[in-house]
Amino acid sequence: MHPAKETLTIALEEMRMRLRAVLAVLIFFALTARPVSPPTLAAGVAASAQGQRVHTASLEIYFVDVEGGQSTLIVTPSHQSLLVDTGWPGFNGRDAERILRVAKLAGIDRINFLLITHYHADHVGGVPQLAARIPIDNFLDHGSDVQHGPADQKLYSAYQKVAQRGTHRVVRPGDAIPLKGLKVVVVAAAGKHLDQPLAGAGQPNPYCSETKPMPLDPTENAQSAGFVLTFGKFRFVDLGDLTWNKEIALMCPKNLLGGADVFLASHHGNPNSNSRALVWALAPRVTVIDNGAKKGGTPQAWKRIHDAPGRKSIWELHYSIAGGKQSNAAPDYIANGEKPPDQGNYLKLSARPDGGFTMTNSRNGFSVTYPPAGAPIP
Repeated sequence: MHPAKETLTIALEEMRMRLRAVLAVLIFFALTARPVSPPTLAAGVAASAQGQRVHTASLEIYFVDVEGGQSTLIVTPSHQSLLVDTGWPGFNGRDAERILRVAKLAGIDRINFLLITHYHADHVGGVPQLAARIPIDNFLDHGSDVQHGPADQKLYSAYQKVAQRGTHRVVRPGDAIPLKGLKVVVVAAAGKHLDQPLAGAGQPNPYCSETKPMPLDPTENAQSAGFVLTFGKFRFVDLGDLTWNKEIALMCPKNLLGGADVFLASHHGNPNSNSRALVWALAPRVTVIDNGAKKGGTPQAWKRIHDAPGRKSIWELHYSIAGGKQSNAAPDYIANGEKPPDQGNYLKLSARPDGGFTMTNSRNGFSVTYPPAGAPIP
């Protein structure tokens, strides 16, 4: 054979041998390699379109805009839900639709517990419309309505009719609402309050001496069911529309509640609630005001909240027209701003067991993360 042809033949044979070796390796790995599993939900993958739920380590609290009423949706890490109040009746189901929208965002397809703080229209009025849109398992309230006018009784009867479809329970101070991973203790209801301090509380309250009683409040506001929620080291206080004298009973001469990371301003930030004896002793790092543009968020209450020791921020559901520039938070901290149209934007709180939490404004995505109490600010 010619030397050149012999060299070419040898090269081609070496190439064939290499290709056979590579092919053998590829076949080996194809037969022995394990199939790669898709990322799991535990790894942080969002729920699929089939409606799978993501269980996170955080507690989620949504402050729904019901135009100066209250509706607060609490979703636990195990995906249980507690809804506090339902906003107004009427308005073509406006408030029920806003609650439903937030429930869907949270992955909730039923309300496990509905707590009605009291029977005023801006708190209980939306129950029939909401119950027509989403199942409600348990109805919690303070007992009978103390206001007996025709409009009051109409609201109360409509609520009672719906509550009969689920399990109904009257709550009393000291009762617990059974949510896995949380401790939710009722601290006031039906005009009564705790007779013993919560764990870690009970210290003398230095702000009692400057907080004088007001005239007796005979309305449903003073009957409000309020609670303290604890999630690890995180604490949240919601007292409904509890008014001045009932605040004093809870906080004087000893503070029966202790402190708070986040406080939902009582009575939408009205001046006959949110006394120094309450707000200054709780010393919340963040206060949320569930006001409307022309309801709540008053300058008097806003100043007491603003001046409280330890305060980092105030977040509001609405720009308060009465408050003006001086008695409103910065625009990024307000869900529904000064200029119309009102879009029904909500505020969201995400809390961790270490006591840290994040507040987010749905209007613009603005968020602030607060480290655990006592932790250095990065």
